[in-house]
Amino acid sequence: MNIVARILPDSVRINEVTALNLTLLAGLMLLFGSASAKLFQRLKLPQVVGYIIIGIVIGQSGLQLLGPDVSDALAPINSMALALIGFMIGAELKISVIKKYGRQFVSILLFEAVTPFILVGLCISIVSLLITGNLALSLSLGLILGSISSATAPAATTDVLKENRTRGPLTTTLLGIVAMDDAVALILYAISSSLVAVLTGSVSVSLGGQLLTLTYTIGVSTAVGLGFGFVLSILNRTALNDEGRILAFSLGAIFLCAGVCDALSLNSILAMMAMGFFLVNYAPPKMKTTFALVDKFTPPVYVLFFVLVGAKLNIWNISTLTGLLALVYVFARTIGKSIGAVTGARLSQAPRTVQKYMPFCLLSQAGVAIGLSITAGRDYASSFGGDIVLIITATTFIVQLIGPVCVKYGVTGAGECGLNLIEEDILKLCSASDVARANRLDCSAGCPAVVTETASIRSIIDSFSHFPNTGYAVKNSSGALTGVITVEHLKDALAISSEFSDSLLACDLMDPIRCTCRPDTSLAEVYELFDRYAVDIIPITDTNNTALGVIEEPAVYHFVREKVTALHQKADGDR
Repeated sequence: MNIVARILPDSVRINEVTALNLTLLAGLMLLFGSASAKLFQRLKLPQVVGYIIIGIVIGQSGLQLLGPDVSDALAPINSMALALIGFMIGAELKISVIKKYGRQFVSILLFEAVTPFILVGLCISIVSLLITGNLALSLSLGLILGSISSATAPAATTDVLKENRTRGPLTTTLLGIVAMDDAVALILYAISSSLVAVLTGSVSVSLGGQLLTLTYTIGVSTAVGLGFGFVLSILNRTALNDEGRILAFSLGAIFLCAGVCDALSLNSILAMMAMGFFLVNYAPPKMKTTFALVDKFTPPVYVLFFVLVGAKLNIWNISTLTGLLALVYVFARTIGKSIGAVTGARLSQAPRTVQKYMPFCLLSQAGVAIGLSITAGRDYASSFGGDIVLIITATTFIVQLIGPVCVKYGVTGAGECGLNLIEEDILKLCSASDVARANRLDCSAGCPAVVTETASIRSIIDSFSHFPNTGYAVKNSSGALTGVITVEHLKDALAISSEFSDSLLACDLMDPIRCTCRPDTSLAEVYELFDRYAVDIIPITDTNNTALGVIEEPAVYHFVREKVTALHQKADGDR
């Protein structure tokens, strides 16, 4: 008996899921999915693997807490996640980047999509022919699986890139590839299905008809996305200083656009990419905050999405023959993607990191591949349609676990991890001692930001020509912190006659201590202290209250900005 049926009342059936049950299940998915992701991060594995594993455990292959009906009830989450993914990918498609790397994008895209189509098609056809002896069936199976193999899942790939804060030529190229190769897969599927119709003698739409339909879908989807992007740019102009309203407008436009695409049978990911593309290239610069706000909304949606991906996989319904074909498919697709990516990168003279590591970043498959398999299952239900669905289900299980790990290996090898940090990341990762060292105010003996109580004001003023600090921690003879003296005190001293100021000591002008921090205190905590105590200078002490130096708010600001700029310049300089 299904576990859900045992723990829920009889009045509540899976095919009549109530809002209460969906809320309960969504809470479980978020809680356990996030906990699993944290565990896998500690194991140096991408968090998306943790999401999928939890989905497998509680889904159709495991405890069956998420049965088919429940997954169907939660289907809007899939649309929301794919819409957000498409929108954020569109934000990376800047015209300047496309102009600079357009040749590289096209070359790698064509080779990494077409090569696996050919290789998978040949291998599957040969293996199937050896087993079944049916040439027409084997060629048909090879053509359909070959076309599906060209698709790459953007969701798992972008999640790994986001998790590792990557930036550089490999990241830029990869985002462009995964954003566009689904369209190539759709074209290849249209061509293949028309050839299969000839091989099997089934009635089907002509190749010209399918290509016409595909052109309509791509064109209208792009137009709808650009239109919603234009509307959103106008709406957000009315709420420039209201982040809550900007987020509400943005999410409303994204989900409404996705809903319109679903209602009109359009490609929602393509429409979302067009919306993001319009905003990043044609909206006023202040509109760029839209992407940062939407990005903060995505984590819980991504957790639910990937848990559902794992929950839908049923690894127990795979026969020996299907398993064999699935292994052939994975092997041929991996080789095809690798050969194609390397060939395209070399022909376009892409950077060495792209040539070397791109093959590791194109293995994931999900969304479009599963969608095409379902389409094939429906179109060829009387022959090999069921086999297609099972093969793609099995291979999705494999590559969705291996793919993210390979992506992380690729971007790590390319040296692009941690190069897309923002100011908030630097505040969390760096400490007070980092700023002190950067400003030659290292937390060590003889630090110029620390003076004794008996130091003369004249000697402190003279130090301005040598060191950048505008405040000093004052210590007693035993080195313990006793107060703080700031530039305001020095200004007061300068207003006094020169003869009298020579007799002033640090202890005469110092202020009492309002707060302190340790060398390992994060800059985020330091900023909280600045705000809480309304100060712009904080003494740094050790656990024994020994004065080690000072940290100043302007210095923190400049340190963070320079750190972010240096990381971005390093990434952009490798392109």
